[in-house]
Amino acid sequence: MRTIRWGMIGCGNVAEVKSGPGFQKANHSRLTAVMRRTGALAKDYAQRHGAPKWYDNAEALIEDPEVDAVYIATPPAFHKAYTLMSAQARKPVYVEKPMALNFEECQMMITACRAAGVPLFVAYYRRALPRFLKVKELLDARAIGEVRFVTMTLRRPLAADELTLHTLPWRVIPEIAGGGRFVDLASHMLDLLDYLLGPIRHVHGFASNQARRYPAEDIVTGAFVFESGVHGVGSWCFTGYDRWEQTEIVGTEGKIAYTIFDDRPILLTTSQGSTPFSFTSPPHIQQPLIQTVVDALNRVGVCPSTGESAARTSWAWTRCGRGSNKDDRQNTIYYACMTF
Repeated sequence: MRTIRWGMIGCGNVAEVKSGPGFQKANHSRLTAVMRRTGALAKDYAQRHGAPKWYDNAEALIEDPEVDAVYIATPPAFHKAYTLMSAQARKPVYVEKPMALNFEECQMMITACRAAGVPLFVAYYRRALPRFLKVKELLDARAIGEVRFVTMTLRRPLAADELTLHTLPWRVIPEIAGGGRFVDLASHMLDLLDYLLGPIRHVHGFASNQARRYPAEDIVTGAFVFESGVHGVGSWCFTGYDRWEQTEIVGTEGKIAYTIFDDRPILLTTSQGSTPFSFTSPPHIQQPLIQTVVDALNRVGVCPSTGESAARTSWAWTRCGRGSNKDDRQNTIYYACMTF
């Protein structure tokens, strides 16, 4: 068991608590170097988080011989370029979600890493959290019988920084984020269903910009059919009056309801009654998934979130949010192209 020495590109909000400390706390893992274009900010992060090296140039970090693997924690617009650069240096990659700006970029990243013989992992960390492993356990045990359909609902009001063009966050600028809040948040919901129920095979969706506060879509509705035959529907509105979200998986003998973005108990309901299952998220929420990545690199485990699985999620949200005018034949062609 060797210690994996990580180089991190990007030192923004996600790296402060969710991910960065997890590289120090995971077994056989160490955060060795960090990079940010503003060198003073990279140095500050390195000093506060115990990383011995800092850079203001991504290529220099990637080429550092003391960096074994690269974590890309930038906005999606930069994921492809840094992944290709890391692959060329034959360094394994762990990249933030969504994996890239679109499905085509995902394919390029997978191809580059395959050609270089290095693994590619994506930070859909809910696949490794105990609360969602419990949902998978219940489904695998047929606690609700045969699954028939799933419904997803997410609504949020406009955030304060979305009220004027001068304060817009990068997450609602498609050229940087790949879309808007739908891409940022619904990608987690869709990816988890890929993990729980298997790949989505067909998607039809509608996306609109109702409030016209920013360039990206602010409402999306979609219908899905999984390879297993399970049906699904989703609605995501980001100009609603309150905050609410829930996913409900319905089967022949009951249903499972859970939330993605808070720690409300999972609720199993059958003819025997309702049973809650409570979990508290770890302080560094990516650490369990980071541990699976480290174990996979040491060949003593498997990471459940790979470039292939994350590309399926990108295909689904691209199809739902922006591909609704494609016909069924094109839908099939897209899916065939992502059979890895």
